[in-house]
Amino acid sequence: MSPLAGLDAHAQRLAGSSIAGLVETDPARARDFALRVGPLYANFSRQRYDRAVLDALFGIAGRAGLAGAMRRQLDGEAINSTEGRAVLHTALRGEASGAPVARDARAQAVAAQARMRALVAGLEAGDVTDIVSIGIGGSDLGPRLVADALSLPGARFRVHFVSNVDGNAAQRVLAALDPKRSAAIVISKTFGTQETLLNGGIVRDWLGDDSRLYAVSTNAQRVADFGIPAERTLPMWDWVGGRYSLWSAVGFPIALAIGMERFLQLLDGAAAMDAHAADAPLRENLAAWHALTAVWNRNALHAATQAVLPYDERLRLLPNYLQQLVMESLGKSVHVDGSAVAAETVPVWWGGAGTDTQHSFFQALHQGTQAVPADFIGVLQADHPYTQNHQALLANLLAQTEALANGQASDDPHRRYPGNRPSTLLLLDALTPQSLGMLIALYEHSVYLQSVLWGINAFDQFGVELGKQVANRLLPALQGEGEVDDAVTRELLREFNARR
Repeated sequence: MSPLAGLDAHAQRLAGSSIAGLVETDPARARDFALRVGPLYANFSRQRYDRAVLDALFGIAGRAGLAGAMRRQLDGEAINSTEGRAVLHTALRGEASGAPVARDARAQAVAAQARMRALVAGLEAGDVTDIVSIGIGGSDLGPRLVADALSLPGARFRVHFVSNVDGNAAQRVLAALDPKRSAAIVISKTFGTQETLLNGGIVRDWLGDDSRLYAVSTNAQRVADFGIPAERTLPMWDWVGGRYSLWSAVGFPIALAIGMERFLQLLDGAAAMDAHAADAPLRENLAAWHALTAVWNRNALHAATQAVLPYDERLRLLPNYLQQLVMESLGKSVHVDGSAVAAETVPVWWGGAGTDTQHSFFQALHQGTQAVPADFIGVLQADHPYTQNHQALLANLLAQTEALANGQASDDPHRRYPGNRPSTLLLLDALTPQSLGMLIALYEHSVYLQSVLWGINAFDQFGVELGKQVANRLLPALQGEGEVDDAVTRELLREFNARR
């Protein structure tokens, strides 16, 4: 029997209930349905569940062995079963486990950090002003998010990112830079990613000086063949997945953007969340509560999408980052044993920064036919002097969570707000390296625990491979050197060639 059996009965029991009604009959839930972990506070009282549902969910968590699953990950067991690998990104940021495999991974991580510190110091001592980071997917989204969120005015380096194979991406970044005052980092786990190598070649030629070209990869030979020597290459490891790699040397551009000490503070914040997720009892475990809420919304309320709405401009890239973290990890339809998953797995994650998004898609959130669960994220302390702006921002944050939950009656159906739209509120005391590290690690652990509840592997991503393979087969045809089998693609190629 599925560990999620019984949730439908609770959903039917609550079908006639509203979030506003649940709060009215149990006002203490505003306090009781909340947790604080250091500088991170979470409030789940505007989710569409009651205490009986929480009892059922945490009962499921216990029977599914979530606590043991966390320990297996931290100890370096090969929980990535389809690839036979450990999953040890936690070892990049702290002493999460005393198991031999984890201790060895930690030692490798510390050695890599020392090498990265030396490279950062060398660049800081030179005349380079701009850094171009070249990668895609996990080699881009995490570093781009953190650098954008935590960079300070007057930082030593300006860090720019190129990911898309579309030549416009490289052209736009390089047009504003001086190659004599720039350095570049090519980040690719295998050093075989087409987009990254093409963009890396563009930037290498643009620099005209290989001495300011750096790499992060597991494949030293391919890096050397590209023209980057070992002393300017930092390592990656098979036990760190791309979307979990910002804590590794993939964070080299982060360290350049915010400084090495603040990069280490980011790791410390993530390590604090690792300790909490591993050691806190389930009822007091923020990662478990977040994961169970996501499963409830997907499997009991059948929500097809999930919004993430940061009310801080510095977190504007968080939705992009979470799209990969969540959907690449949980976009699976078979169990770890290969059998079909009967339950719905990951919803579509999307979002954007408030208050801009209030003037774009919030109409659908308030009055559309589908209820969209949302994570709202706020920062209590501003790092700018514009007090009235920050007060208005926080007022809008509170207003949207209240309005989505409570709605508003009206005799005019066009002005009626149905409410009953669930949300979780996550608040950071301030946006610091530590608090951002905690927030990102919270989502990582929530994703893993959801995968345990669904019985799927969160750490492979075979679904991204097929399109790459087909593209490699089609490239010769686009270059006029071959034919293709698919009839529709043949016709489209004729159209391409006629118009180019």
